[in-house]
Amino acid sequence: MFGIANMIRRRMRFLARSLKKPVPVLIPVFQSELLMGRRALITGGTSGIGFAIAKAFYSSGADVMITGRNQDRLDLAKSLIGNRCVTIILDNTRVEFFEKTVNQLGKFDILVNNAGYVGGGAFGNVTLEGYDKTLETNLRGPFMLSQTVSRKWIEDGVEGNILNICSASSLRPGDSPYILSKWGLRSLTQGMAKSLIKYGIVVNGLAPGCTDTRQFCSAPQNGIENPKNPAGRLVTVEEIANLAVVLVSTLSRMVVGEVLFVTGGGAIITKDCEFDD
Repeated sequence: MFGIANMIRRRMRFLARSLKKPVPVLIPVFQSELLMGRRALITGGTSGIGFAIAKAFYSSGADVMITGRNQDRLDLAKSLIGNRCVTIILDNTRVEFFEKTVNQLGKFDILVNNAGYVGGGAFGNVTLEGYDKTLETNLRGPFMLSQTVSRKWIEDGVEGNILNICSASSLRPGDSPYILSKWGLRSLTQGMAKSLIKYGIVVNGLAPGCTDTRQFCSAPQNGIENPKNPAGRLVTVEEIANLAVVLVSTLSRMVVGEVLFVTGGGAIITKDCEFDD
C-alpha cells in the first residue's frame, strides 16, 4: 500500500511540474481576400509587430511597402513576405524626407504608423537626447507622415485607412518619454480621425500590451507565459496583425477614432500586469 501511495505522490509531483512548463501558443496569420486590390505602407516593417502586419496584409491580398533603416534587414523581410513587397529606406525621425518619399511611392490607400523607439529612461534619469529621440520617433514621425500622406490622399481623392500602433502604456502615469509619446499617439489617433473622416479617410489605433516580440519583453524560450497578466500570457504579434487586417478593411468603415487595446486584460481590468517597456 505504501508503495502505491508513494507512486501516486511521485506522479502528482510530475504532473505539477509538467503544468508549469512553458506551452507554445501558435496563432495563424489571417488569410483572406479582405485587402485584395489594396496597397499599404507599413513603417518599421522588418521585425516584430510591423513585420507581422505586413505578412498578414500580404496574406489578405494587399501589396505592401515596408520601411526600415537597414537595407539588409529590409531585404530579409521581403524574402520572407513575398514578391509583392517593396522595401524603402526611411528613418522615422527624418521628417524632411517624408514628402519626397511619399510622392515617389505611387498610389496606396493604407498607412500603418508602426515604427517606434522603446527607451529614453524614466523621470529623474532622462537625458535630452533620449527624450528627443523617443518623441521624434514615436510621435513627431507619425504626426508628420500622416499629415503628408493624408494631404496627398485628399488631393488625389483617395479614401484610405490610417492605423496607429499605440500602446497600453498610454494608460499609465506619464513618467517617461515613451509613455508620454504613446499618450500623444492615442490622442493623435482621435484628432486625425475627427479631421479626416469627412474625406473618407478612416483613422484608428491598436494598443498592444506586453507583446512577444523578443525585443520589448522577456519571455521563456518555449512559451509566452506572463502570470501577472489576467490572460496568463503575452500577446502575440500575429494576434495584433489579424486585428490590423480587420481594422483597415471595409468591415470596419464605421469604426472611427477608436483605439483597440490588445492586452489580455493587463492595464485594462487590472493594474497588476507589468510592462517591460
